[in-house]
Amino acid sequence: MLLGGIIGFERELKGKPAGLRTNILICMGAALYTALSFHLSEGRGDPARVAAQILPGVGFIGAGTILHTRGSVTGLTSAATIWIVAAIGMALGSRAYVDAVGTTALVVIVLTGLGYAEAFLARHLTHSHLVIHTRPDPHAFDDLVETVRKAGVEVVESSRHQEGPDQVVELELRGPKRLHDQAMLGVIHHPSVRSVSTGE
Repeated sequence: MLLGGIIGFERELKGKPAGLRTNILICMGAALYTALSFHLSEGRGDPARVAAQILPGVGFIGAGTILHTRGSVTGLTSAATIWIVAAIGMALGSRAYVDAVGTTALVVIVLTGLGYAEAFLARHLTHSHLVIHTRPDPHAFDDLVETVRKAGVEVVESSRHQEGPDQVVELELRGPKRLHDQAMLGVIHHPSVRSVSTGE
């Protein structure tokens, strides 16, 4: 409960689908199944057979946290967290306590510390400029800015002007490269958009 709760607490603070209760239950379940596999197989078979079935079950739960919408994929970190929490539970069930505690500490460092490092690098390394031609829709500008922000990309500058029948929206973006790609896909699939270029 403690080790699963530590990781689950961090996930809960970030509003992820696999939060405190989910991670506690996965860690406890993996620990119990692993311990039972040793108990049930005493002198009668391979103790790894029951424990080995934990991985497909956890994979099924992890797959449920991954969402695929309009070409963008979210929830991969949550799925990976579920996978490692199950491994921590299995370590506890096999009495590898030092491994379990050490892995928990490393997972927390990765989820918290490296998130800040990733955000810092993203802000300083990747910029892009989008030139978007839209139909004369009064809500298109606000919708496009919101679409980009929902993808996790920062809008540094934005402007719009008329060019013939089209409205031209220009956005200066900053963020991780993979999120730029997701933002681009979201913009392309907007119903008011006629064309998109990088302005290069």
